[in-house]
Amino acid sequence: MPVEHRVVPDGCADVIWHRESGRLFVAGPDTTAQVGIGEPGTLIGLRFLPGAAAVGVPADAIRDGRVDLADFRADAGELADRLAHSPDPHRLLLDAFPVRPDPTVAAIRGLACRTGKVRDIADTIGLSERQLLRRSAAAFGYGPKVLHRVLRFDRALNAVRAGRPAGAVAYECGFADQAHLAREVKALAGTTLTELLGRGRAAS
Repeated sequence: MPVEHRVVPDGCADVIWHRESGRLFVAGPDTTAQVGIGEPGTLIGLRFLPGAAAVGVPADAIRDGRVDLADFRADAGELADRLAHSPDPHRLLLDAFPVRPDPTVAAIRGLACRTGKVRDIADTIGLSERQLLRRSAAAFGYGPKVLHRVLRFDRALNAVRAGRPAGAVAYECGFADQAHLAREVKALAGTTLTELLGRGRAAS
C-alpha cells in the first residue's frame, strides 16, 4: 500500500534506484522538504555524507533536484540493468560510487556544524572567502551559512527523535530558544515538530 514519506534537509545527496520503474536518479541536497508517495521497499538508495557525493556533478547543480543519472553519467543505463539483475543492489551501488575523502571539504563540514560565519571558516581553513564559497557550493550545494542551518536542524531533529526535550535541544544546538527551533522546523520541514515526529521515523 502506498505511503507518504517526507524527506527533510540534512545536507546529504543520494543515488536512488526504483525497483519497479528501473529509474536510477540522484537526489540532490535539499533546502526544503520533499514529499512523495510510494510503496515501501521499492527504493534502494545510497546516501552520502554532506559534501561527499561522488556522482560526477557539482552539488549545486542538483540542489533540490531529482535528476536522472543518465543526464551526466554515460554508464547509467548499464548500471540500472545490472541493478535489476543483482542479488545485492545496495552493494552494487556502493561499488559503483566509491567515495574519495576530501580533507578540505571535511574541515568545512566540521566547522559549519558550529558556525555559519564565512570569514571565520575561511580563516581557519586557509582559504579566501571566495574560494570557500566556491568549494562549499560544489561540495554541499550551498554556502556555509545554509550548510550550518541545515546541519543544526538535522542535529536537533535527531536529538529530539532520540527522546531529548525540545527545549534542551534548542539550547544545546545553538538556537535562540525553543520557538526559534520551531520556526526552523517549519521553514525547513514544512510542518511542525510535533507533526514531523508523529509521522514515525520520517526520512531525513
